[in-house]
Amino acid sequence: MDFTIPEDIQAKLDALDAFIAAEIKPLEDENRQFFDHRREYARTDWRADGIPSREWEDLLAEMRRRADAAGHFRFALPRALGGEAGGNLAMAVIREHLAAKGLGLHNDLQNESSVVGNLPLVHMIHEFGTPAQREAFLEGMITGALRVGFGLTEPNHGSDATYLETTARRDGGDWVINGEKRFNSGLHDATHDLVFARTSGEPGQARGITAFLVPTDAAGFEVPYMHWTFNMPSDHAEVRLTDVRVPADAILHEEGEGLVLAQHFVHENRIRQAASSVGVARYCIAESVAYARTRVTWGKPLATQQAIQFPLTELHTDTEMVRNLVYKTAWHLDRQDHMAVSDQVSMANYRANRLACEAADRAIQVHGGIGYTRALPFEHIYRHHRRYRITEGAEEIHIRKIAGQLFGFTGRNR
Repeated sequence: MDFTIPEDIQAKLDALDAFIAAEIKPLEDENRQFFDHRREYARTDWRADGIPSREWEDLLAEMRRRADAAGHFRFALPRALGGEAGGNLAMAVIREHLAAKGLGLHNDLQNESSVVGNLPLVHMIHEFGTPAQREAFLEGMITGALRVGFGLTEPNHGSDATYLETTARRDGGDWVINGEKRFNSGLHDATHDLVFARTSGEPGQARGITAFLVPTDAAGFEVPYMHWTFNMPSDHAEVRLTDVRVPADAILHEEGEGLVLAQHFVHENRIRQAASSVGVARYCIAESVAYARTRVTWGKPLATQQAIQFPLTELHTDTEMVRNLVYKTAWHLDRQDHMAVSDQVSMANYRANRLACEAADRAIQVHGGIGYTRALPFEHIYRHHRRYRITEGAEEIHIRKIAGQLFGFTGRNR
């Protein structure tokens, strides 16, 4: 059994480090207002309902343009889309590596923007879209010319998506959609929204839900407000659909099989999210150790105090264990053992996201009063990663899934 990082992945890390130093870090330094204590305020257009400011979005777009030109941004995409077909293990290692560098333009977790793109909707349309849909959407979604939101969650239904209340009915050759969506991601500048609606079946049934690519300028498509969240700016909209009419070719994949799309890349997204959380935990621990070694209180370094040593040591140990679980699970996913490790994906996801919050909280505590200020990044890290404990499945959902496998109610032990 070999735990060495494969040579090709290590080569990619080295290339990324060189690219970030040469191309991204100078750009970041020219725009310090987005990364120092002003970050949340500089990034947010407070007079436009808290959406990202145009200047911040333009900077992210330039980062992605440079990363794409250098051959990094599409790494995880299929070769047919100009990517390198990067696998789950490679992406886990890369996302951990980038997150461990701390806050920066190279990897802004707040909006999932990175020099190595994680583009689940691109994968989705490439895998399930018609030739016309692929032609219309894929390249524009990669370059940023088009953006597709994700409309699954509703005011009354989150994790229980099979009970969603949005409906679509046939009317001649078209479909007419009515309903509401909550935390509809990407709607601040999306050209289209992937809306999930029940077209047949009964509440609670997985079949009968259909995914529609809906233009955001369609008549009856309304965004009443954006949700102001723990970490601003916000791209999470409340959406109201009133007799929104779309043609039959707006359906992505097959009628009644929309939840297949919603779950198709969930394992990959969850393991990559977990890897980012491991990376940021490593960053928080390393910064805390470095500070404790130089901070002198009562005549000696803070690092000599067991009250400082022990919590960081425990976090360091937990990080190493979760990291190994993430890598092992990603390795299995690359071998298409998805259902065999579904419970391990959940283990890695909920433990890593909780770990990131604990590490950020401990970093604040170790740094004392200055750790509580926005001069340091830990409060921002905590606020961002706190949402990961809810999105992509709340940690209670993950624990329930693991319990189902463990006790034989679901999965391979049933």
